[in-house]
Amino acid sequence: MDIEFVDGVPGNTVSNKAIPKTTEHDRLNDGAIGCWRGHMNALGEIVRRNLSSALILEDDVDWDIRLRSQLHDFALSTQALSQPLINAPLPGGVSNLETVLDIPLDNLPSTVAPTFSPYGDDWDLLWIGHCGMHFPFLDRKGVPKARVIHYNDVTVAPKKNLWTFNIPFTLKEQYPEHTRAVHRVQEGVCTLGYAVSQKGARKLLQEVALKDVSDAVDILLRFFCEGGKGRKPHNCLTSQPALFHHHRAAGPMSSMSDIGTHDGFRDTSMTDMVRWSVRLNADALLEGGTEFVDQYPDDV
Repeated sequence: MDIEFVDGVPGNTVSNKAIPKTTEHDRLNDGAIGCWRGHMNALGEIVRRNLSSALILEDDVDWDIRLRSQLHDFALSTQALSQPLINAPLPGGVSNLETVLDIPLDNLPSTVAPTFSPYGDDWDLLWIGHCGMHFPFLDRKGVPKARVIHYNDVTVAPKKNLWTFNIPFTLKEQYPEHTRAVHRVQEGVCTLGYAVSQKGARKLLQEVALKDVSDAVDILLRFFCEGGKGRKPHNCLTSQPALFHHHRAAGPMSSMSDIGTHDGFRDTSMTDMVRWSVRLNADALLEGGTEFVDQYPDDV
């Protein structure tokens, strides 16, 4: 994996003439405009270099030391949800199923092996860093409702440490402790981390960079995935809980965001919902250690 940094954009440097506007509304605040422009610049680079896929991360994210195994299981899950079934009873397999179906990770259906990506051959966006996500609404026509369920996932924090902006929190309320679910996107919040395919990046530029910037970029991604405000739906998958979360460093809380305002002082660094945090275990990792701090241990 090659890592490159993309400069952020101060919103006050973006001219009104460079912001698509096709409906009557106020200009977004400078933080939201800068965030939108920065994400669009990253997508433009992906298209310009013709990268087959790329992962876009905001600079305040953190993840579990066991990310590699998490991504392995996520890839198996997205294949099950999007690849054609072998001897499928339905054309297109699970991807055409509009009834809710829980598929255990350890009992996945046999699917056609992908040729483009380990995550499947036809995805546009994998929204794996967010502040909240719903399961697909039952009344949303034409959207597969199946979920791949990871029971007993040791990387998932206890329920008491899980939170979301999206209420009801169905995963927490209806599934056992330490459960992860992979499914189609519904009302995602925050753009902490997402992967795009080359065709997905091109579509995002068309739908989000060149159409009305009426809302913050995470809401525009929601319109891209689900369809809305002149945009058609696209193939977007996600994980609950997310794989990338906000890291909240010790210090003035005003440094948390360029979009919102926060007051106060944080005495101790922490990361939302990540058990073996890379940032909080950086010293041990650099020293080659194998004993890591678990932010959210289970009750004994």
